[in-house]
Amino acid sequence: MTDQIRIVDVAVGILVKPDGQFLLGSRPAGKPFAGFWEFPGGKLETGETALDALSRELHEEMGITVTAAHPWLTQTFTYPHATVRLHFFRVTGWLGEIQPREGQQFAWQANRALTVSPILPANGPIMRGLQLPATLALSAVAQLGKEHWLARLDAALAHGLKWLILREPSLNKAEYADLAQTVLVRARSHGAHVLLHDRIDLALALGADGVHLSARAAAAQHHRPRGLDWVGASVHNQVELTQAQQIGVDYALAGHIKDTASHPGAAPMGWTGFNTLTHAGWPFPIYAIGGLSATDVAESQTYGAHGVALLSGAWQ
Repeated sequence: MTDQIRIVDVAVGILVKPDGQFLLGSRPAGKPFAGFWEFPGGKLETGETALDALSRELHEEMGITVTAAHPWLTQTFTYPHATVRLHFFRVTGWLGEIQPREGQQFAWQANRALTVSPILPANGPIMRGLQLPATLALSAVAQLGKEHWLARLDAALAHGLKWLILREPSLNKAEYADLAQTVLVRARSHGAHVLLHDRIDLALALGADGVHLSARAAAAQHHRPRGLDWVGASVHNQVELTQAQQIGVDYALAGHIKDTASHPGAAPMGWTGFNTLTHAGWPFPIYAIGGLSATDVAESQTYGAHGVALLSGAWQ
């Protein structure tokens, strides 16, 4: 009989400044991987919730009192000495000055411009999730018309839009390919990312930043589409979330949260349903979608969302 692997639950805090910088700390001498850099945190004690453990550990290790922390994602990682289940929280509020109470060092870092190394292996993949913005936009050609929407796109890009999913199921393949080429030219001039919807072949041919898969397209995949930087998927239930995990997506969209014109007559899951779907913890960021606006970002994060994905709300 194979021995059951003992999993150690660990709460981890990603302290984030308003400008997006996050805090890394060095592991002190005497611990495994001493000198490696990681997000601060520690093991759950008997009877503790992950949030309780996080608050206690950050106070003990750093001298701060957490005032705002929201669940983000959960990853399981096997080291030579232990298998750990890491419960990551985004920490946006705290009281007190950060102190190295265990002889560690701390450094504020910007994504893709790290000044410290080496990074603890389990924390490396988290950097990828931190590249994702709080809002994703979905195209709206069917609602606004091509020229009107392209004008809105130009304005949004000029005002900082960085991530777009080009989802236009009403267009035929030739029309969609023509639109994709036009959008990619506009987006690249602003350093924005464009993910094509379901069209893996076209994304590879045009050099798009990735692909976003419908739940149906994701269900047909046996592995992560190769050759693409970013892969996302739409999900509506736990089965679809599990499939998204198996094919190795970078993020998922879950909904719909509120009543929306794109799902007439379909009952929304609401925030309670979203929380029920996601609370178990998944190893990738999850966006809420459906009838939302940018003003819903903060509320979405209290339910464990990375942020919100916007269709109509992105172009108003």
